[in-house]
Amino acid sequence: MALDNTFTAYPDRINIVIPLFNDWQALGLLLERIRDVNEPALTSRLSFLIVDDCSSTDYDTLPNGIGQSLSVLRLFRNVGHQKAIALGLSYLASLPDQYPTIVMDSDGEDRPEDIPKLLEKGAANPGNVVFAHRAKRHESVTFRLFYEVYKTVFRLLTGKVITFGNFSLIPARQLRKLAYVSEIWNNYPGGVIRSKLPYTAVPLERGRRLAGESKMNFVSLVLHGLSAVSVLMDTTAVRLALFCVMMVVASVFGIGVVVFLRLCTDTAVPGWASYLVFSFLIVILQAFLISLLLVFMVLSYRTQPQFIPARQFQDFVEKVEKVY
Repeated sequence: MALDNTFTAYPDRINIVIPLFNDWQALGLLLERIRDVNEPALTSRLSFLIVDDCSSTDYDTLPNGIGQSLSVLRLFRNVGHQKAIALGLSYLASLPDQYPTIVMDSDGEDRPEDIPKLLEKGAANPGNVVFAHRAKRHESVTFRLFYEVYKTVFRLLTGKVITFGNFSLIPARQLRKLAYVSEIWNNYPGGVIRSKLPYTAVPLERGRRLAGESKMNFVSLVLHGLSAVSVLMDTTAVRLALFCVMMVVASVFGIGVVVFLRLCTDTAVPGWASYLVFSFLIVILQAFLISLLLVFMVLSYRTQPQFIPARQFQDFVEKVEKVY
């Protein structure tokens, strides 16, 4: 059922969590754009929570009177984009009343005009976390190429297809459940997948940065990709172990072919055949060691205490500053 653009169509309150690190100028432009491109019936219901990831700078002024309220959650230390999201969600989950919550970036690449589309998709799929599937991107060809490589590797290692980022809508009844999912501490989208909470996606175009330069570099992108894979460690380990088994089978078959040619036929076997057999034995040994390492990693992952954001977020929060 489509969401009507009427005053009664929206929830009484919609929280928006925005992680931020030294991007105050872009945040100000984002807030103004949210006010300008959305109808007052929606804007008046928005409540903003800015998760300040221990920025080295602070805002001079922020636009006032946009939505119901704006608060800044100050962190003691820089924890990174994904962990800042987990802390913001955990703080909101700790409050007495729960409301639908939207996660979006501060730079404007998550377009404010797409907020109603997330809400519409959420209304059509009650109880589902709704992600923005990036139907069109504006990054460089190099970035898009590496992003396609990342999606392919992620699918091979985990068996899951990931075509979305942080821009999403969390239903009110799922917020506390998600705050108890330890995997969102490393990677929010991967944590939702791992939680087995129902989720869906709506195709949306990715916007352009409103101000400043991105803090994401090549190392950050690689670490972000690895963190997404690590969230599904169990599945990844099993798939890698199966690959190792395939390598062992292929190596044993190769050794068998060489031995058969040497002992059972009159075919001349080159002098390097012994080196080939030795190489196959090295592959078998390495596959065995890798499989053994994966087993210990999975056992360690399953037995060690997990960080639960909902229980431990207070350790990172310095204060909550109410702007208006």
